[in-house]
Amino acid sequence: MCLSNVTASVQEFSIKDLEHFTGIKAHTIRAWEQRYGLLSPRRTSTNIRFYTSEDLKLLLNVGLLNQNGHKISKIASMEEREIKAAISSLGTTGTSEDHWMGMLKISMLNFDEQLFRSVSKTYEDQCGLSDLMLKLYLPFMGEIGMLWLTSAICPAHEHFVSNLIRQRLFRAVDELPPVDAGYDDDVFALFLPEREIHDISLMMVHFLLRKAGYRSLFLGQSVPLEDLVQMSTQFPALKCVAYCTTFPAENGVPDYLRRVLRESSGTQLKFHLAGRVFANVDTPDPSIQLHGNGQSLIGALLST
Repeated sequence: MCLSNVTASVQEFSIKDLEHFTGIKAHTIRAWEQRYGLLSPRRTSTNIRFYTSEDLKLLLNVGLLNQNGHKISKIASMEEREIKAAISSLGTTGTSEDHWMGMLKISMLNFDEQLFRSVSKTYEDQCGLSDLMLKLYLPFMGEIGMLWLTSAICPAHEHFVSNLIRQRLFRAVDELPPVDAGYDDDVFALFLPEREIHDISLMMVHFLLRKAGYRSLFLGQSVPLEDLVQMSTQFPALKCVAYCTTFPAENGVPDYLRRVLRESSGTQLKFHLAGRVFANVDTPDPSIQLHGNGQSLIGALLST
């Protein structure tokens, strides 16, 4: 978890924060520190090591260059301007998902809208809008959600990228033709539980369902379960889909699942609940499917 700030202008990160954000193992970071002097962690008044946001940005750049064939010994000898130039030369020419993800993270940390849009456009041109959402944005926001929960990034970072993605989603959904459905056809109700407000991943699921030709009703934030029960009178085959970031908490998952079963008893409602909190959790009933990430969720929904 992010350590307490020494000053209002310095954000502090533990080595585990760096590992989570960059994907570089903590022991590798330590080895690079000791052998190449790559980072110089500071210490709190109680002698706890910490890193700054500048250290995080540097390590993210170093990781990207290393993934793209630059030797760590060479990178460690570069000046800051040389590293920036090398990153710029990589631009949007990478082929691995890690490369694209790294570029998005750099754009987020620097609040660089131009870079974010450039990376997104190039990926979309090469792979298509659906893959941009499914293979890049969904896993990206999954990582960002975890980092936000552990305070490894500040809310402003998450809000910045969420709103850029939201703008693209609004345009994309608006360009799709309307979908009608009969009484017995598959209809999806996309909702967030009460007290859950992070809707950007759910919006991506909405787009992908609509793009695939399904009728998707986006209900948004803090939807009571009883509202879904009422909808089942109009749509008996309703499939209820949620993508959770902050609620339920891990220790509240069993109670929430019991509540879902209790509230939906006597209906034909089917639930698909996604989010890291549901990873490795056994479903209590066949009417509830649990998914640890967005790709698993989309795969299940599009195979119905």
